[in-house]
Amino acid sequence: MHSYLRPLRRAVVLTILLGALVVLTLGRAGGSRAAGTPVSVYPINGSQVAPAHTQITFRGIPTSSFGPISIIGSKSGTHFGKVISDSDNQGGSFVPNSAFTPGETVTVKTNMNIVGSSNGSFHFTIATPAGKIPFRPFAYSNRVAGDVYHFHSYPQINPIAVSVDRQSSRTARGYIFLTPWYGPVQNGVMILDSQGKLVWFKSVPKYNMASDFRQQTYAGKSVLTWWQGYFGAGVGSGEDVIYDTSYQLLHTVQAGNGLTADLHDFEITPQNTALIVAEEPVVWDASSVHGSKNAVIYNSVVQEIDIPTGLVLFQWDSLDHVPLKASYTHFPRPGHPFDWFHLNSVEQDHDGNIVISSRSTSSIYKIDKSTGKILWTLGGKQSNFKFGSGAEPAFQHDAVIRHNNDGLLTVFDNGNGLYKAHKQSRALWVRLSFGKQMSATELGELDHSPSLSSTFGGSVQELPGGDAFVGWGSSRYVSEYNSRRQMIFDARFKDTNVSYRAYRFPFNGYPQTVPRVAASSSGRSTTIWVSWNGDTRAHKWRVLAGSSSSSLRTARTVERSGFETHIVISRNSYVQIQALSSSGKVLSTSAVTKA
Repeated sequence: MHSYLRPLRRAVVLTILLGALVVLTLGRAGGSRAAGTPVSVYPINGSQVAPAHTQITFRGIPTSSFGPISIIGSKSGTHFGKVISDSDNQGGSFVPNSAFTPGETVTVKTNMNIVGSSNGSFHFTIATPAGKIPFRPFAYSNRVAGDVYHFHSYPQINPIAVSVDRQSSRTARGYIFLTPWYGPVQNGVMILDSQGKLVWFKSVPKYNMASDFRQQTYAGKSVLTWWQGYFGAGVGSGEDVIYDTSYQLLHTVQAGNGLTADLHDFEITPQNTALIVAEEPVVWDASSVHGSKNAVIYNSVVQEIDIPTGLVLFQWDSLDHVPLKASYTHFPRPGHPFDWFHLNSVEQDHDGNIVISSRSTSSIYKIDKSTGKILWTLGGKQSNFKFGSGAEPAFQHDAVIRHNNDGLLTVFDNGNGLYKAHKQSRALWVRLSFGKQMSATELGELDHSPSLSSTFGGSVQELPGGDAFVGWGSSRYVSEYNSRRQMIFDARFKDTNVSYRAYRFPFNGYPQTVPRVAASSSGRSTTIWVSWNGDTRAHKWRVLAGSSSSSLRTARTVERSGFETHIVISRNSYVQIQALSSSGKVLSTSAVTKA
């Protein structure tokens, strides 16, 4: 028996985690009771790239049924730690007190029915880390006339300007969600209306960026989610965040096992867990692709995170399952990590398994969540599918299985990246047929006019009524198409900017702030500028004005116009603004401002 359990046999272990009291009962009897229930473990049995700071995850039974656990490193010896329960009580993790040693083999012995093991034991090897992801920020876009918005009432924000080139009254309901990467003044997350006017903007620190900003559902409520952090050598290092519709932070989701979250995807599952991506630089033998035996390579990682506890529920490592020869990427010059896989999307399928996209192997994979094994590969050098005419994507992004297990896949087909495979990028619909003869058939595509070729980024979103919203990634455009594949909306950044993905969602924002006001008097008039960052409810502004702050009376009521409304009244020394709903209800009142 693992020595840390001896004084705790038939005892209750109390662990405080993120403010929650977790009660675990450990003992021999639990091991025998759980013997018939399959338990999935991560790192998986035989993994070659477990992080030095890995926890050991057990999924399938409650922690009270774990029984004795022995954990021994071939170099570091016996490991002590604590067992912490997942929030759903369907598993938990052994969290060691100290890190494992790079290169060593760790043997875990239990009385559980471990998937892939006949005797309850399994082992894995600790990767040799190769430092942190290097910080190499994108250069900001060159300045052009009108490239950012300026607001008198909110001078602290300077979001990028967007130009709408095509607009129809028949677009889907909702707002546009973007994350410009190249400044030119501030990076951040932004919501626009269908006229391209700003609704909400939140900046991130200088030299950082945001990515994959969208509306999702968490615990039955609408939330806003995105990634934020820094960029380096093709990938990101940061964290994922969840905000409520009042723009208040609910959760920060960190990658587990000592890793940091990558910018490429963050999905909240129907089980209220987080699917995220991470990239870990490790030392690896790359001689199979004419590289060094001690090359620095990115291990692309998928993790499922238990949001309340931060524990890892599932981990998949690309180096354990896909050979380097599957990549189309050439080995880089010295000093640059080999980004041979470049995982750029992760999605939970209807059966609970995982679908991921790899840009560098030009492949989409379905992964068995219990074992980590690849169930099928679509595209690339090892495809299980025969492609019909026009059905094969290249260097794709945002691969999503649609509808109810009918094999419909949407994908943003870049067609360009490591080399130019297609004349232009496109949004692609593919039908997957399974069985003895696996095939992929194109059902339709959406192209931009004029044609665009995006080397990275891009997304496809199906909307109610048959519309589709397409983010063109590095080509700076976002577009909407109706069910007849006609473009009914098209917008672009004023400068040569990028939004990794783009979305349209029905959304209601309820900021806890009050409207902001700037005012200036000259001659016989007072000019007022008013804004309310993130609000979607106010239809009118009521101006209260007077010669003193205690003598304010209604001076004028005007329609709200865009992010910031410009109002002129007769000269007054003090002003205050009330935000009114469509029915005339006062939603909020600003501070009194001296003009």
